Amino acid sequence: MKTRKFIALSLGSLLPFTLWGASAALAQSANDDAIKIYAAAAVKISLAAIAADFEQMTGNAVSVVFDSAGASQQGFLADVEAHLLITTPARIESSEAEGALQNGTAIELGTTVAGIAVPPGSPKPDISTTDALRDALLGARRIAFSDPSRGATVGNHFMGVIEALGVKDEVLAKATLAPNGIETMRLVLEEGVDIGITQTSEILQANRDALAGPFPGEFELATTYSLWHRNDASPRVRDFVARLLSPEGREELAAEGLAQPGN
Repeated sequence: MKTRKFIALSLGSLLPFTLWGASAALAQSANDDAIKIYAAAAVKISLAAIAADFEQMTGNAVSVVFDSAGASQQGFLADVEAHLLITTPARIESSEAEGALQNGTAIELGTTVAGIAVPPGSPKPDISTTDALRDALLGARRIAFSDPSRGATVGNHFMGVIEALGVKDEVLAKATLAPNGIETMRLVLEEGVDIGITQTSEILQANRDALAGPFPGEFELATTYSLWHRNDASPRVRDFVARLLSPEGREELAAEGLAQPGN
């Protein structure tokens, strides 16, 4: 089992939306006065587009660091200058109960499901049943998924899946642990890893043709993401939140695989 190290990449301007990148961290602006956001990579493309639009419309810079849900939360809590956090409701609730997050509001953004990616153009394995999934995992030469130790939601889930399937040792022997779903997809698209395990939204953002499908029903995992902000947020932060939660913002999130609340 190999582990890929996390390397942060700071950019002075927004990358084209078709370039999803090889790094777990993407900063849209180097401006020290930027609105700072720590976000799970499941919302990467849509949030990057919304941030770019907000910068153009208002002149207010936005800096976003994308990572796993757990690492994003840790980064936010460690950064006294951070303004917004996007992670899972359970992580927000836990931090609120511990007092690490105080005097704030959480707002649900949407839900995605765990899925399986393969290199575009390659045969898509049958993963419709438990037995088919087991055969697909055993038949793959290389497998990539996000490192559970970094708070990866799907990575933790996948460890339980391979344990239940009785193929844990076989899978880990040929697995690469990526820092997050962005790197998982880079391994699939650029290095030809046979199977990548990550959120469906991250697969769709990287390359829609790479999606083999979700896990079979027994192992289905739906993950909801929420935005957290302090109640005393500045006007410019509130303006960004309003843009994100607008009908247009919601549509952009849904277009990249994040099903909206109530749908």
